[in-house]
Amino acid sequence: MAPISLHLSAKDPAYGPLVLAHLANSAQPHAVKITLAESATASCTLIGKTGLKFTKPTSILRYLARALLPDLYEHHHGTRNNDRALAIDHVIDDLAPLADVTALRAFLADLNTFLTLRSFLVGYELSLADIAVWARLRASPIFVKQAKAGIAANEHPHVARWYALIDDSAAVTNALAYVKDQTALLNKAKKDQGSFEIDLPGAQMGQVVTRFPPEPSGYLHIGHTKAALMNEYFARKYKGKLIVRFDDTNPSKEKMEFEDSIKQDLAMIGVAPDVITHTSDSFPLLLKYAEQLIRQGDAYVDDTDQETMRHERMHGIASKNRDNSIEENLRRWNEMKQGTEVGLKNCLRAKMSVDDKNKALRDPVLYRCNLTPHHKTGSTYKVYPTYDFACPVVDSVEGVTHALRTNEYRDRNPQYEWVLQKLSLRHVHIWDFSRMNFVYTLLSKRKLQWFVDQGHVPGWDDPRFPTVRGIRRRGMTIEALKQYILMQGASTNNLMLEWDKFWAVNKKVIDPIAPRHVALDTADLVPVTLVDGPATAELKQVLKHKKNPDLGTKTTAFAKTIYVAGADANEFADNEEVTLMDWGNAIVTQVHRDANTGRVVKVDAKLNLAGDVKSTKKKLTWLANAPKVAPLTSVLLKDYDYLITKKKLEEDDDFQSVLTPVTEFTTEAVGDANLRQLNVGDIIQLERRGYYICDANDGTTVTLISIPDGKAASLQSKHNAAAAAPATPKAVAAAPAPKAAAPAKKEAAAPAKKVAAAVPASPKKEATPTLAAAARSQSRSRSRSRSPAKKSRSKSPSKKAAAKPDAPIMYSIANV
Repeated sequence: MAPISLHLSAKDPAYGPLVLAHLANSAQPHAVKITLAESATASCTLIGKTGLKFTKPTSILRYLARALLPDLYEHHHGTRNNDRALAIDHVIDDLAPLADVTALRAFLADLNTFLTLRSFLVGYELSLADIAVWARLRASPIFVKQAKAGIAANEHPHVARWYALIDDSAAVTNALAYVKDQTALLNKAKKDQGSFEIDLPGAQMGQVVTRFPPEPSGYLHIGHTKAALMNEYFARKYKGKLIVRFDDTNPSKEKMEFEDSIKQDLAMIGVAPDVITHTSDSFPLLLKYAEQLIRQGDAYVDDTDQETMRHERMHGIASKNRDNSIEENLRRWNEMKQGTEVGLKNCLRAKMSVDDKNKALRDPVLYRCNLTPHHKTGSTYKVYPTYDFACPVVDSVEGVTHALRTNEYRDRNPQYEWVLQKLSLRHVHIWDFSRMNFVYTLLSKRKLQWFVDQGHVPGWDDPRFPTVRGIRRRGMTIEALKQYILMQGASTNNLMLEWDKFWAVNKKVIDPIAPRHVALDTADLVPVTLVDGPATAELKQVLKHKKNPDLGTKTTAFAKTIYVAGADANEFADNEEVTLMDWGNAIVTQVHRDANTGRVVKVDAKLNLAGDVKSTKKKLTWLANAPKVAPLTSVLLKDYDYLITKKKLEEDDDFQSVLTPVTEFTTEAVGDANLRQLNVGDIIQLERRGYYICDANDGTTVTLISIPDGKAASLQSKHNAAAAAPATPKAVAAAPAPKAAAPAKKEAAAPAKKVAAAVPASPKKEATPTLAAAARSQSRSRSRSRSPAKKSRSKSPSKKAAAKPDAPIMYSIANV
């Protein structure tokens, strides 16, 4: 039988059903599945155990009470009470809409009179009637406004007293907190959520052709994935075609290794091109069009040195070769094509403008010489086109209808249009979108190549790299990566993105499917002897994931001697009861400490498996000492810091000046025997530690890489946090810090200790006066003027109820 589910509107939540659902869940965990969504068409919808559907709040209240909380409605202390149920029905059925001030004032006046000598609406205990009436008032904006201003407490003190009593209850507090938290999450998601639902200019169904033109000079990084997925999205949306074109116009940087990796990574993220081409396929055509520009007088060959050319373009100075004759330009162009000594000193420039305010239009370079053999064409060509010349030409020739590219090219869009116009080529629509930039992250392939070349990282798939392979190795799933990219949408706003949302999306994907395991630091193990533990080690099957039985079971060893983390053991007290996760409770009988350091060296305990696991404060991970049946697994736990210490690099910043001294940290640990079965790429959760991905398993040692969980504290720069943290005295019994990996080439040695950033406590906000607060204030004021006997009587309605039999009220509030 399906569980009861309650769906609420975020815009207008039905507070009564929500409070009742929280009451039910406190009595029976997970009895009601609650969701809050902006897309809900009704304020509340309930799907019952048998599939029955209710949308009227009063019907939902009665259903939940009958099914899960009968003592609030038709029963009293376990016995059916029809008179009480009838009285509650009268109250609920007689509730009128509080549409205006007049209706609200009349209702409050009647209610205040009715509550003069009563604590609750029906009988002497909380009932469904109280929740229904409270919810009606809570849903009234007029009443809520009056309550905050204290008006209701002054005019209707008995209503205020009763309302405060209900409002302060745990169920109501939890329900209101739930609405607040879920609404905040929805607003945050809406703020972060982008959209690809844009209308491409001139797009026609079945005729749209997009292209993704990566340069095969490095591995695909997270910025490329947005461009690739956008082009894929619009090609499919308009039932068109996607071209993946390798922009192989710089033989000095390009390799087949990079091209092959890009193809593999595109397939991995689900981008399936209809056609794969290369700019080099169009080299003959591009040479023809370059010569056409020369013959038209729209391009010239220039031998100005690079530094002088840069100065002239910056200051709007014409090149000395700008007005050379067409014949002279053609002669020099032939020298360039042959790669002669003279030709190597020249480049081909577009004759656009000398002093345009947009400096990208100041006679940009169209062709340059390069004698490096091309990875596809070999030594056939000695000149190669720039991206700014090749891209518009090949886009038009290949039939591209829409060129989607990041807005860093926006200043160069007029170049694109100029080339098409001068060569009389078909028009191509340009659509700009924002580039994804992340804090503490370099996306420049040139800079990433530097880290590889200098030995700071072993390769392009390093977990510290923002490449698709790097983040995959760090534990990012393809599903989460695609979700995150689609969340960004086709916005043109440039943002410096934090990593927290990126990894938070991933956590939602992996948490339900990550098997749970245990690993403890080798240097911090403390043995615990269970005096009544099994004399011989036992093996039992335990669920890999308590909330997902489909993952199956794992073999867990239970033994007389177990190990716990020293950090846990150091907080033990004699005769303290703790919970051993997946086993049960145990009572610490004696804690043995080192006389000099105060550290716990061993612990004696006895099992108390009949104990209530909910009553203990400490839930401990542990490992059995059972070498014959379940030997512990040697584990290396790896964590990383950012490669640079500056959150956002400015254009003139030297990234080499802000390198993080130590970026890899390794901790030796031991884990449960099941870890030996992990394969590379398997994602798990080490209980009480976090999520990890298996990076290596040689049969002896398993290497696990920490996967960020999206929490901001875990994603701050470790180096900066350590530098900002105030010096603290050495603590007795402090756990040893994880070892830092040996600094890579050119990395300065640095302390290996992981230091958590000191987070200052948030200042307390001054609370807004509420109806409940006003009522309590009035109650205290009145109590000071009463006799002790009257004071006691007014504050103890429950004692009064216990002394008298339940007295149901046979009329509604409006009839009083």
